[in-house]
Amino acid sequence: MKHVPLKRRALLAVLVLAALVIAVTVFAETGDGESNPFMNSFWALVPPIVAIGLALITKEVYSSLFIGILVGACFYAKFNFEGVMNHLFVDGMIGQLSDGWNVGILIFLVILGTMVALMNKAGGAAAFGKWSAEKITSRTGAQLATIGLGVLIFIDDYFNCLTVGSVMRPVTDKHNISRAKLAYLIDATAAPVCIIAPISSWAAAVTGFVDGYDGLSLFIDAIPYNFYALLTIVMMLALAFMKFDFGPMKVHEKNAIEKGDLYTTPDRPYANAKEEVVETKGKVIDLVLPIIVLIICCIIGMIYTGGFFDGESEGYHNFVTAFSGSDASVGLVFGSAIGLIFTLIFLLARRVIGFKDAMDCVPAGFKAMVPAIMILTFAWTLKAMTDSLGAAEYVAGLVKQSAGSFMNFLPAIVFLIAVGLSFATGTSWGTFGILIPIVVDVFGADGSTIMIIAISACMAGAVCGDHCSPISDTTIMASAGAQSNHINHVSTQLPYALLVAGVSFVMYILAGFVQSVIVLPIAIAIMIGMLFLIKYLTKDKSTSAKA
Repeated sequence: MKHVPLKRRALLAVLVLAALVIAVTVFAETGDGESNPFMNSFWALVPPIVAIGLALITKEVYSSLFIGILVGACFYAKFNFEGVMNHLFVDGMIGQLSDGWNVGILIFLVILGTMVALMNKAGGAAAFGKWSAEKITSRTGAQLATIGLGVLIFIDDYFNCLTVGSVMRPVTDKHNISRAKLAYLIDATAAPVCIIAPISSWAAAVTGFVDGYDGLSLFIDAIPYNFYALLTIVMMLALAFMKFDFGPMKVHEKNAIEKGDLYTTPDRPYANAKEEVVETKGKVIDLVLPIIVLIICCIIGMIYTGGFFDGESEGYHNFVTAFSGSDASVGLVFGSAIGLIFTLIFLLARRVIGFKDAMDCVPAGFKAMVPAIMILTFAWTLKAMTDSLGAAEYVAGLVKQSAGSFMNFLPAIVFLIAVGLSFATGTSWGTFGILIPIVVDVFGADGSTIMIIAISACMAGAVCGDHCSPISDTTIMASAGAQSNHINHVSTQLPYALLVAGVSFVMYILAGFVQSVIVLPIAIAIMIGMLFLIKYLTKDKSTSAKA
């Protein structure tokens, strides 16, 4: 009986694909130079909606993303077979895998995967697990330690996801914290922390989208109004101390606590992905020092790309300017490559790992990243489809139409539009690039409070949509870092993210009129109050995590 739903889901996906193939065949002749009715309209958002909907229905990511991509290619080529094939593969997949930024991120992932494999093989992770077992004695402590490490690694969300996951997985497993809960903690300390950290790749990205105003100063001024990011951190801490969960997460945590089942669902792709470790030689230093060196090298790599060491650059010996003008993709590759070399030499010098075993970690690290690389490739290709259909122009028009008499409501409206756009496209940075220039144009780069609130609403909404979307690269990385089933992560995280989003939306309405930082403590109080209310309403049914 367990296989029946799966068969039905597979049948649904096949039927959708078959319908598309028939449509391509039947309507192939409609692509004759006429204007494309799918461009710059709501149809531009249909491909990601199809992909997300199928992913949530079928619980299968790869086919869902591909069908969404195919829908986008069909719309763009007006169902002309040759045009569909060219746009799907040449403009889409090949184009995305030829992009320097994307290639840099993929290299970064492979290097991190290799480093994780090295530290596991050397016994660093096992040693840290033993040390943590002595220092962390409760589920609450394990969750707080995960949150703390996530907050400390604020440089980049990709780096955060994979590093926190590899370090904290042994600890959370020991305390029977579900992989879905671990994935949520990782995801919630990735983008939400990076978007309020002035020294991060995200700050650098945001500052690059602001013309006519000091981007970094604007970023810092907007932090108190970034309700989604700040309330997400508040919610994580509150849930850890209050020892309760709700929604689908409650089921996963109940199974983890009572049955020791960290996955809950039958699909558990990482269940047998256990590394052989040398527990007798490995020390905590074999994990901690490589991570510290990696962080330092990544920071240096990023400011290097920003011209910190270039005498002719504006960022010469100016850390803030160099960081804001950095190329995060290249900088992370430089930093991670040096970190990998250091880790290799350090572990070989300490004789905790042999040369052959160390070299075996290279393909092992690559193999561990293959699922994430595949999903990222599909997600990037899907974004290319929405871009080619003019989703940005369509959304930009909606925002401009909302200005004028609704000026005080505009931050809340911008927040909702940013959520929708980021959710549909799976990218926060793309949403920044679309909406921030529009907001600056609407309000003017005068540094007014309402303009700052609107910019913050844009950033908060982009992170929220990114946080909820199953095609978001950060969400994908969080699943990979926690070694959790991706759809499990999305479905359990969604109620938490939507609760914070709801409170944030109300706060942006209030902030649009009050225009004062006094709204932040009000938002925190409401957030905590909502959690106490939910706990009270579900106390008879919920399973509390025992400390």
